Amino acid sequence: MFDNLSGRLTQAARKLTGKGRLSESNIKDTLRQVRLALLEADVALPVVKAFIERIRERAVGEEVGKSLSPGQALVKIIHSELVRLLGGDHEPLNLQAQPPVVIMLVGLQGAGKTTTAAKLAKRLIDADKKRVMLVSVDVHRPAAILQLEMLAGEIGAMHCASDSSENPEMIMERALDESRRSHADVLIVDTAGRLHVDDAMMAEVISVHKKSNAHETLFIVDSMAGQDAVNSALVFDESLPLTGIILTKTDGDAKGGAALSVRQVTGKPIRFMGIGEKIDALEAFHPERMASRILGMGDVLSLVEEIEGKVSRDKANKLQKKLKRGRGFDLSDLRDQFEQMLSMGGIGAMLEKLPIPGNVDPGALKDMANEQQLKRQIAIIHSMTADERRFPKTINGSRKRRIANGSGMQVQDVNRLLKQHMQMEKMMKKMSRGGIKKMMRRLPPGMTPPGS
Repeated sequence: MFDNLSGRLTQAARKLTGKGRLSESNIKDTLRQVRLALLEADVALPVVKAFIERIRERAVGEEVGKSLSPGQALVKIIHSELVRLLGGDHEPLNLQAQPPVVIMLVGLQGAGKTTTAAKLAKRLIDADKKRVMLVSVDVHRPAAILQLEMLAGEIGAMHCASDSSENPEMIMERALDESRRSHADVLIVDTAGRLHVDDAMMAEVISVHKKSNAHETLFIVDSMAGQDAVNSALVFDESLPLTGIILTKTDGDAKGGAALSVRQVTGKPIRFMGIGEKIDALEAFHPERMASRILGMGDVLSLVEEIEGKVSRDKANKLQKKLKRGRGFDLSDLRDQFEQMLSMGGIGAMLEKLPIPGNVDPGALKDMANEQQLKRQIAIIHSMTADERRFPKTINGSRKRRIANGSGMQVQDVNRLLKQHMQMEKMMKKMSRGGIKKMMRRLPPGMTPPGS
């Protein structure tokens, strides 16, 4: 999500950072590019107009004129206004209430509520150490009830059984009773998907909400839904006391503008975003970090948090000690790196959070190591002996043929992997000598992420 918007805004920002001074014409040209980028990304026209006007007011004032680096100052203004558009500060869920804290998920059909309910439950169990119960009041889709029950078992959450023959309000009442008796900290309620024009369905969710006394009511937005998501958000916001938004399918080919518009028109904070199909692919939404990511400045803080949560600390420490002792980065180490990349959504998900220099195409980097490619490379390494992994230079032509046959690949694939290992080995040596700090210093002015 935001890929096209990011590309256009990054291009406009980089043109400005090289300017020693700003003129009326280049400010006007940049704002025109920003305006077109937002409109192409499906951001609602009133939102775009307000956004551009706020930038123009700040740009023509003293804020840019007195700056020693006007180009960077204007980029900073665009960044801060983007943060404001995305919601300002990160707003976590408020779980400070008498348990069970009820979290109700509402939204259109096909937005991904059931999967999001399970993802949110897993996050609360793993990160916040909460006892979570799941319940579905979607009596219109029996498969959704069964799906939620299976997901609850998969993530270790409690589950309140329900049936399509029951009344949603009665299910809600029983779920509250069961969650109290089970000492659940949080009760997550998955509601039926509905069309915003369906009065009967809207009346049903309103009655269930009253019965639940929900502490958090989260609107689930399909990032690929376009402007229809904005219209439905307005209807839901008028009917229910929404407290936040969760974006789903952000890893797909979504423009992202509708998500920005929903935040602006409802005034409700974006709490989380679904970043993949895996059950742990739910990420907290930080407006400032997302604004940096959109402008090509990276999101190193989120990457560090993800690494801390998903990467084996023991393996990382062992590798660090090994490199410090001067021992080589072998193929077993490379396999471990590939497996950790997969656990974090692949190289593409990581690249979105890294500051990419202007002469590097992020799309080309993603193509070099997509998820399937990583799995194939791991298979090649598994076909090697322990000595071959430890001493890659011993792999001659006959060994390459054996490895290729054993992994179902071609000799060219083995050669490509060995070449990649050599490049990674060089990079690891540089990083062990403080090379990553040097890399950050080479980034263009204004592109350095906060805290680096």
